[in-house]
Amino acid sequence: MSAIFKRELKSYFTTPWGYVFLAVMFLLGGYFFWDVLRHASTLLRYVFTSLVNVVITLIPLLTMRLMSEDKKLKTDQLLLTAPVSTTGLVMGKYLAAALMFLIGIAPTIVYAVIMATFAPVDWQGFLGNFLGLLLIGMALLAIGLFISSLTESQMIAAIVTLVIMLAILSFDSIASVMPAGMAFLGTLLGALSFTSRYSDLVSGLLNLSHILYFVSVAVAFVFLTIRMLERKRWS
Repeated sequence: MSAIFKRELKSYFTTPWGYVFLAVMFLLGGYFFWDVLRHASTLLRYVFTSLVNVVITLIPLLTMRLMSEDKKLKTDQLLLTAPVSTTGLVMGKYLAAALMFLIGIAPTIVYAVIMATFAPVDWQGFLGNFLGLLLIGMALLAIGLFISSLTESQMIAAIVTLVIMLAILSFDSIASVMPAGMAFLGTLLGALSFTSRYSDLVSGLLNLSHILYFVSVAVAFVFLTIRMLERKRWS
């Protein structure tokens, strides 16, 4: 798994996508933080709620090539016959993308430290915001990883991942306009909502069930990706 992890991490810096992701995250994160300071505010929550929209747009850049590139170049056959388990293969790729994502949001810790030098910081609120952004990112990365395993086109993987993420994050809005006859569907969408759980976390409500939900989504889609590759390995 470590060899796959190193290979994937290195690939982010031998192609433009890793640099684009980090550059946009650092630039916009810095701008949002500057805007907070400009308004003499101490609400770092604004930085996080703004960054989550950026994350949704950029995550396809991290996941679109994870599986699809190997399928296109036919190197997936080599990987599937290499002395590495399917689980190790998938986890190596997923953890490389997760580390890139973590690097992208890490400056928020610096923002909090800077803020603490001249104003009190609500550290529980900061933890909720950071954890919320990290968890929703990890769940969306797993979904993107799975989508990438379904096609050899990076562009298709990126577009489908973005559309699915936008749909998932719209569950609450869709549920609110469901007609009375489809109330059960609205209830189901509400139960699957990312948005309401994320909102609770960024409000400082560290609800264990919300944390477990995002972790479960990530685990489920990583598992589905493993199953997809295992089916191909033995076909």
